[in-house]
Amino acid sequence: MNPRAYWRFVVVTWRFLPLLVAYTRDRNRFFLFGRSRTVTSETRRDRAQTLLDTLLTLGPTFIKLGQLLSTRPDVLPPEYIEELEELQDRVPPADWEEARVVLEEELGPVDQVFAEFDDVAISGASLGQVYYATTEDGEVAVKVRRPGVEDLVEADLRVVRWSLPILMYFVGEARAFSLETLADEFDKTIREEMDYAREAEMLNEIRANFEGQPKIRMPEVDESRSTRRVLTMEYVPGTKITDIDELDAQHLDRTELAETLQEAYLQMIIQDGVFHADPHPGNLAVQDDGTLVFYDFGMSGYVDPFIQDKIVDFYVAVADQDIQAILDTLVEMGTLSPEADRKVMGEVLELAIADARGEDIEQYRVQQIVQQVEDTIYDFPFRLPANLALVLRVATVVEGVCVTLDEDFDFIEVATGYLRGEGFLADTAREYVEDRVDEVQEATKSAVRTPPKLETVLDRAINEDLQVEVDFRDSQNLLGRVTRRLIYGMVLASAVFSSAVLFAFEQIVAAGVTVGLAAVVATLLYYSFRKRRGIRAQPQFTRQSMRERERER
Repeated sequence: MNPRAYWRFVVVTWRFLPLLVAYTRDRNRFFLFGRSRTVTSETRRDRAQTLLDTLLTLGPTFIKLGQLLSTRPDVLPPEYIEELEELQDRVPPADWEEARVVLEEELGPVDQVFAEFDDVAISGASLGQVYYATTEDGEVAVKVRRPGVEDLVEADLRVVRWSLPILMYFVGEARAFSLETLADEFDKTIREEMDYAREAEMLNEIRANFEGQPKIRMPEVDESRSTRRVLTMEYVPGTKITDIDELDAQHLDRTELAETLQEAYLQMIIQDGVFHADPHPGNLAVQDDGTLVFYDFGMSGYVDPFIQDKIVDFYVAVADQDIQAILDTLVEMGTLSPEADRKVMGEVLELAIADARGEDIEQYRVQQIVQQVEDTIYDFPFRLPANLALVLRVATVVEGVCVTLDEDFDFIEVATGYLRGEGFLADTAREYVEDRVDEVQEATKSAVRTPPKLETVLDRAINEDLQVEVDFRDSQNLLGRVTRRLIYGMVLASAVFSSAVLFAFEQIVAAGVTVGLAAVVATLLYYSFRKRRGIRAQPQFTRQSMRERERER
């Protein structure tokens, strides 16, 4: 057992003690007994600031924990999420001599591996820091894992595990499951981020997906000078993406930059299934020619095909302002509990869309919709899948950067334009037609099931003390003809509508087939009405027939 973990447990407990006492008083007015108290939004915000300061004091592991918590509205109330969103790496740089030990253990003597090496870090983070150097191939950025961070993280991960049973008491039963899964997610995430070999693989994979796109640039990995603790990459300078004055001085089109950024993330999430998950302004830069540069792939993830499809459905539903479709998609993705009050959630979404429209009814933003949902779904017991939480967080951060570049940026217009250009909306149309066919099949089954049920109801009819038995003989096959007409009518209506949709999306071959089907069904429907006959059914419940049946029994 790591002795450091015991000491860290004491330190962490002492730091969190004021918050634990406050939460205990919320559950019991007199600490150990009494009624619970109502906590105001202002109180929660004050406590969130205290939590932020505590995480910063406890160092790298807990700073990362705070960053992860900022993506989990299912665990913390909105006030905490807003405060933790401001959390940045504020760890002072490690001493160069200590960092040099790590570097030389991995690569060898610095002066032999690099032509020049600046020992002043150009950027720092909780788990590592970046230095500028040169090689025979040009300028490079060298990312070195912080000295001793492995032991600290291992000790802190043990502390987190030991603390879970205590935290369960303060968060209540509804959040216990989310906290446990969050601990698993945090353990996996921080270990992956410390593994620079994995970061290099993710960078290479994402970079390959944008090969041949001149508007996007990602650093090339120097494989010969990279290990699990050191990552050497091409040095790609640029202007910070939110430095508006400098971008304007370079006469760059900020609206075009916002569109490029948004489309890049749509490609990563919807098409490629692998994405850069930390798009804060410090990791995005712009070169003089307007090329968008991505840095730091330590936080990255994958999106499975099911979630990709649901994200497309979500964007389409938001563009159509279809509230029920938005709710259905959120439930299917697992971001909203099926037990949630749909009426309340629908009103929240309607208000979010109305507030976001502004003066122009077509202008509204996904961030405000997602934020409104996050503010409300905390009241419902649910859990966000890990990668989906990252996706939702990425969407809101990217949209915020885009709005900084262009305050009138229309997120939905860009998203729908991208989906249409890549053929996703046509796929959606075909899926809609398939859904209508499924509905026709269900209606057909229902029509076939109806006659037996009707006969059962009539057989069980009771008139006071007199039991009436009904034997309705459809000698003219009336029900069969009516059923066929209903089916022909439904299939014809569906085929006509499907043809119109397919023609609108220029699916000419499919539309032609559908028109042919409609013609055949229309012919069958016409002939089913040519010979009209009356209903000639004889009553089978006379007194004589009833007596005969009684004798047979």
